Amino acid sequence: MVEPRNFKEFDEDDVRSRPARSTRPRTKDRPDYSDAVQAFVIAVDRGRVTCLDLASNINSGDKNSAGELVEITAMKSRELGKQSVVVGDTVGLVGDVTGSQGSLARIVTVAERRNALTRTVDDDAEQERMIVANVDQMAIVIASENPEPRHGFVDRALVVAYDQGIIPIIIMTKCDLSDGKEFLDAYKDLDIRIIKTQVKKHKGKELDEIREVLANKTTVLLGHSGVGKSTLVNALVESADRATGSVNDATGRGRHTSSSAIALALQAGSTESWIIDTPGVRSFGVAHVDSKRVIGAFGEFSEAIEHCPKNCSHNEESCALNSWELDERSKSRLESLRRLLKA
Repeated sequence: MVEPRNFKEFDEDDVRSRPARSTRPRTKDRPDYSDAVQAFVIAVDRGRVTCLDLASNINSGDKNSAGELVEITAMKSRELGKQSVVVGDTVGLVGDVTGSQGSLARIVTVAERRNALTRTVDDDAEQERMIVANVDQMAIVIASENPEPRHGFVDRALVVAYDQGIIPIIIMTKCDLSDGKEFLDAYKDLDIRIIKTQVKKHKGKELDEIREVLANKTTVLLGHSGVGKSTLVNALVESADRATGSVNDATGRGRHTSSSAIALALQAGSTESWIIDTPGVRSFGVAHVDSKRVIGAFGEFSEAIEHCPKNCSHNEESCALNSWELDERSKSRLESLRRLLKA
């Protein structure tokens, strides 16, 4: 049996003491990232962020031996905390920014965004999800059928576009199955560019029109699975190689083929025109949107709205717009506004 040691036998060397705390005052100075490399985020996938060096790739056209723009792989630094990084962001990079195989840089800053495409989950304003940032246009992609187009989805996408100052475009695919005229008539007075295309055999004239609309802009493609977003991207960008899928015959819904957003240059080697392909959306809540900014997109009604009762929803009998003199086009736009406000 081992006899217990007598603690009185310990000398001073046996005693473990906690080192004294530093008396140096804590600094409030943050790291200086003024020399961080500015980069454009083109993809985010499971914590890894793919960027293009804005200084070398865009201004001086620095490319690799294959003639492709050099890409840098990075990850978000701890000091950014819960701040998100999404496709379209301009970020500051430190560390290994060579873009060589196996290298990894750190994202230390995210520039202020001029706009952001955000949706809420199941109309729960507490769960906002940002999809992309800093876009000029939103191409709302719908199919004439298979899957059937839905006014609710288009209306909600328009609400977000108007809220964020993003120019909306409607692209209807599969117009060889049906012309979609009745559906599209609901948007004819909203001054929205509407383009109609075929299923897979996109004709040269149609693609030329789309390329013209997308030129010198950053455009995000938004739509349900199965409407043909990836097929359209593959037709516009030869190197895209985006996976395409079919529509489930039982549910009428498309199968997810894209798992994350990605920005693709419309023209190889150019950084002037970008298409951002996004995964197909099943729900698109707009509980986070300020209705006043949506109303602001319909400037012709601003004078009448000043006479509305307080907290008017503009969908009630006491709304001043009901007695305002409107021409036929304005009446159609008012119907659209009221539909958007209920989206």
